[in-house]
Amino acid sequence: MPKSIIRRWLPSPEEIRAKNGLKFLGTLLHDPNLFHLNRHSVSVAFAVGVFTSFLPLPGQMIIAALLALWLRCNLPLSIILVWISNPVTMPAIFYSTYKLGAWILGTPPVDFDIELSWEWLTEEVGKIWMPLFFGSVLAGVFFATIAYFSMRALWRWHVVKRWKLRIERRSAVSS
Repeated sequence: MPKSIIRRWLPSPEEIRAKNGLKFLGTLLHDPNLFHLNRHSVSVAFAVGVFTSFLPLPGQMIIAALLALWLRCNLPLSIILVWISNPVTMPAIFYSTYKLGAWILGTPPVDFDIELSWEWLTEEVGKIWMPLFFGSVLAGVFFATIAYFSMRALWRWHVVKRWKLRIERRSAVSS
């Protein structure tokens, strides 16, 4: 995998450790595995970020960070990938996961209009939370698994391609 491309987009470990809001983590951020770019750390970070992006919970970035700390995978990549579910994609993702959860649980889907009000939150979320959460976790696990194995395969493909190029260059120089 082209590490230089990924490194361009990610903040350095020093930049992250220097953030005042993260000082409470102390030495937890000194684990080198949280910032390494290797096949394991990147593929697990993709799984963590994609899974967390499907969770219909506030604080997805915090959840992804805690999972990255626990699983010792690339922390910045895990947090950045949470933005798969952003204000533009969130309605489609959560509507689809709600429909999936309602279908699997066998509950009839409820028609609802989303309003950003306390009344809507207390009334409507009580009706849809179970299919929404179930469908979100199921879709998150599915797409996280795909992301994990895709990144591992892509990384391996890139390493094999580079290895073959190196062999070709060496044989061209020697002949």
